[in-house]
Amino acid sequence: MNGITLLSDFGLLDATLANVKGTLMQFLPNTTIVDISHQVEPFHRHQAAYLLASCYKSFSPTTCHIVLFDLFYQSNADVLLGEVDGQYIIAPDNGLLSLAFGTKLHKVWHCGKVNSAIGLKGWLHHVGALLQQLLESSPETLALEETTLKQAPSNWLPLIKGESIECHIIHIDRFENVILNITKAEFEAARNKRKFTISFMNNMEINSISVHYSDVKEGDKLCRFNTTGFLEIAINRGKAASLLGFQLRQEKHLIYNTINIKFE
Repeated sequence: MNGITLLSDFGLLDATLANVKGTLMQFLPNTTIVDISHQVEPFHRHQAAYLLASCYKSFSPTTCHIVLFDLFYQSNADVLLGEVDGQYIIAPDNGLLSLAFGTKLHKVWHCGKVNSAIGLKGWLHHVGALLQQLLESSPETLALEETTLKQAPSNWLPLIKGESIECHIIHIDRFENVILNITKAEFEAARNKRKFTISFMNNMEINSISVHYSDVKEGDKLCRFNTTGFLEIAINRGKAASLLGFQLRQEKHLIYNTINIKFE
C-alpha cells in the first residue's frame, strides 16, 4: 500500500481530525497521510463523491483513500473496500461510491459491519486493522467477500428529459465557481448538437460553452467543463456563487437547488 488519503466532513475547528490521524498512525506509523478535504458539507454525498473522483487519479497505484463521511448511516453500518485503477477506497456503504465511480470500480469487497455504539474510534480501529493487512496482501488474498454497490438514488443524478436536463449544485470551490452534477459526456449525449440555454435567477442565461475563463470579458458569466469533466458556472475574475445567488444545500433540499438546461 502506497500511502493513504482522508476525506471527511469533520471540519478543522476541533481535534477530531488529529484524533483520526493519531489513531491511524498507531496502525501505520511509516505511512504517508494526505488530506483531500475535511470541509465537505455535512451529509452532502454529492460533494464528497465529486471531491474524491476529482483527485484520485493523481495518486499512484495501491494508494488507499479513506472516506470518513456519514459513517453510521445506519446503526449497524457496512464497510466496503473498492478497487479502481489499481487504487483502493474504504468507505461506508451509503451510496457515495456509486456516485463517485459508477461502474468504474473493478471490484468491491464487504469488510464487515461496525455498530454505531463503538463510535468513530471503533470504526478507525476496524479500518486500521484492515489497512495493516493491505500493507502485506491484496484484497483477493484476504478472503473478503465480494459484493455489489448500493446504487445512487435517482434524485441524486441529473434528470435528463427529451428537451431539458435538471441539474443540482454539487460543489462551490474556493473561487466560488459552481459545479453541477453533469459530466461533459452526459451533457453532449443529451444535447445531441442542439443549441442550449442555462437559465437561472433574474432572467440570466448562458447559451455557449467556454474553454477558458478569459474567453469572456472580465466580470462576464460563462459555463465550461472543468478539469474533472463536470459542468461549471463561473464569472471571469468574479464570484459566481455570490453574484448569481447560488448556494450549496444539503441533499434533502436538492429540489430547491435545481438548475435547468433547455435544448432547442
